[in-house]
Amino acid sequence: MDLQIIKQRFSIIGHSPLLTTALETAVKVAPTDMNVLILGESGVGKESFSKIIHHLSARKHAPFIAVNCGAIPEGTIDSELFGHEKGAFTGATDKRKGYFETVSGGTIFLDEVGELPLSTQARLLRILENGEFIKVGSSVVQKTDVRVVAATNRDLLERARQGKFREDLYYRLATVPIRVPKLSERKEDIYLLFRKFASDFAETHHSQLLELSEDAQHMLINYPWPGNVRQLKNVTDQICVLENGPFIHADVIAKYIPHVEPPLPMLLGKMDGTEGMSERDIFYKVLIDMKRDVNDLKKVVFGLLEGNLDARAAAATASAMSSNMPNSMGTSLSVTPNNAVPMTPSFSQPSNYSSESNTMPSSAPNSGQPIIIQAQDHDEDDFQEAISYPISSNLSLEAQEIEMIKKALTKNNGKRKKAADELGISERTLYRKIKQYELE
Repeated sequence: MDLQIIKQRFSIIGHSPLLTTALETAVKVAPTDMNVLILGESGVGKESFSKIIHHLSARKHAPFIAVNCGAIPEGTIDSELFGHEKGAFTGATDKRKGYFETVSGGTIFLDEVGELPLSTQARLLRILENGEFIKVGSSVVQKTDVRVVAATNRDLLERARQGKFREDLYYRLATVPIRVPKLSERKEDIYLLFRKFASDFAETHHSQLLELSEDAQHMLINYPWPGNVRQLKNVTDQICVLENGPFIHADVIAKYIPHVEPPLPMLLGKMDGTEGMSERDIFYKVLIDMKRDVNDLKKVVFGLLEGNLDARAAAATASAMSSNMPNSMGTSLSVTPNNAVPMTPSFSQPSNYSSESNTMPSSAPNSGQPIIIQAQDHDEDDFQEAISYPISSNLSLEAQEIEMIKKALTKNNGKRKKAADELGISERTLYRKIKQYELE
């Protein structure tokens, strides 16, 4: 059958090569009785493909039913699909036929098949293998002749690796897989779909047909559409209802499409010297390096204030350290020439320091230019605490862990529960560490 006729019959809009491939596959597999698994994101129109497969098959005059597996509670889905006997469970006052019995001879579309419970998956597998099922509360094996077309927006093989989906069921369902492309992969179809939805709305509500300016078309086409065709239809209907038109510009479109944040960057590779280390050990290493950098910076600052450090050397040292310090410190120190705005640091000053000019006296080495300590975006109390924090010269992770446990216990007067909460570990783990390190 001609694809254009199929598109008109089932309201399929678009000329994308990926869409054409999916349609061609559906048309070829429709006359057979093979099971089909339709793959694609939510909102791409997977149910339309199931209807195409049914209406182009030899079962087109038999029943067709679409079942959303994710919308039926786990406690009743077996009864819905396979039926139950009277008294099979509380509330089962009558005998009931399930979908696989009532649709025998036709096609059943199982949408969101990845949400089926494992017990239901075992029952479905038996139907696919032998065409047999047993009602809930019965011991009688019944036969059914149903073609199964399933759909999912999940990665079923990944769910199988997680133990949430039967791998044998996946291969039974996916005899012929059909992937429906997402809207962002069909950019050439987006404006066509908008015009179709706007035309349908104008005809139904006897309203004015909307037209998009060139910048509005560009915005529409380049938007990622996470909700796919369903989202585009909803946005089109909103614009038709709320805007006067008939000419729509990009600023109007922007009001109806939510801003989509770009994905966060991922850390590729590893830090130097962290091979074979656990996440906790890497975290400790980062903290130790950070404390060492702060301690070195403290020495630079006091050396400047006491006049014992060359200004240029201090500037180079501070610059190198600030480039290596994590941004999460919230404090940035720099040594700059006298054209910067001075800011008095929050520690005690030597007697030969001039508070009026914020400069060292001329007796300081290399004092051709006044040295200004500039602090940016920090709280003075936090900075004072940071520079006075005792730094252990022992970089052993075990030693650092012992030191942290001792400090937490001292701070909380030996109360293990509070100390464990502050350390972010359980009380049982803390007790084990105390025994391990003999900290009784």
